[in-house]
Amino acid sequence: MKEKRSRHSDSDNVGTDSSISVVFQDNNLLPMLFGENDSHLAKIEKKLKVTASSRGNVLALTGEKANIEAARTVLQALYAELKKGGDVGAAQVDAAIRLIGNDHGEEHHHNPSLFGANDHLVIKTMKKTVKPYSPTQAKYIQSLQKHDLCFALGPAGTGKTYIAVAMAVAMFQSQRVEKIILSRPAVEAGEKLGFLPGDLKEKIDPYLRPLYDALYDMIPSEKLDRHIEVGEIEVAPLAFMRGRTFSNAFVILDEAQNTTPTQMKMFLTRMGENSRMVVTGDLTQTDLPKDVKSGLGDAIRKLENIEGIGSVRFADSDVVRHALAARIIQAYDEWDKKKKTTGNQNNQN
Repeated sequence: MKEKRSRHSDSDNVGTDSSISVVFQDNNLLPMLFGENDSHLAKIEKKLKVTASSRGNVLALTGEKANIEAARTVLQALYAELKKGGDVGAAQVDAAIRLIGNDHGEEHHHNPSLFGANDHLVIKTMKKTVKPYSPTQAKYIQSLQKHDLCFALGPAGTGKTYIAVAMAVAMFQSQRVEKIILSRPAVEAGEKLGFLPGDLKEKIDPYLRPLYDALYDMIPSEKLDRHIEVGEIEVAPLAFMRGRTFSNAFVILDEAQNTTPTQMKMFLTRMGENSRMVVTGDLTQTDLPKDVKSGLGDAIRKLENIEGIGSVRFADSDVVRHALAARIIQAYDEWDKKKKTTGNQNNQN
């Protein structure tokens, strides 16, 4: 392999004083590790503020000590993933940087297994294996394993619902629960249900489609259809939950910011013997009327500190969709903050 030069100018490296070499045994894996036109390597250089150049199977990293140690661990984690036969694309590189590179703690420097490879952080479903792609996702999986009731709050694209569905499927296939119940409040968001075509099921199904999509990602379609047909897996609006008790079930309430306090209390008190509950939502995306308080916010205030209840909060930095999605969320948040600040100043004047 010919030498790869750094993509940073000397002026980018003012103040750096350390250099290390990383040796990779299998040259055949390096094109996938470095990415097409060294795109993965360039991303690691940019985000971790290091420079990299390679000759053969030796990669030299230069930069501040904490940064080059983090970059080495990221590269070793990705290389270990390739050795196991895994994929390393842009999403995996971003995930490794989030999981390892953003935390320069010493425990990360020599632990490539933190890239979703710890067995206790891996969720195995019938069709795929789900791994944490951010530190908060890792914390979330641990909370789901530990608590019978877990709240997950944060913006879209952070994996709140997807990971919960994966955990539900894993527990169902290992017979730790007998049933999966997925629910959402059917709150109108800009359109009136009465004006939509079709019967009640056809009106409601679009609200539940993301839950079906997650299930089909993890269970073969013919098996999933059979489980739904016999009632072992149920996807239904929140209104259908009233008067029931959930026993031996994994129950997920998605988009919970659109519940009222009364609905939330009704849902939470459905918990029965040997059941798990997960409640997910984004308090910044409420579709309730302005004068109606969110049941999710109300529940968090009242229940978050109760022993036995888990609570995980995702941030913009945990968004694992396209990089633009995270920047869009941040732009909206910054705009809202400016608007509030301006409003407060006007009120004071």
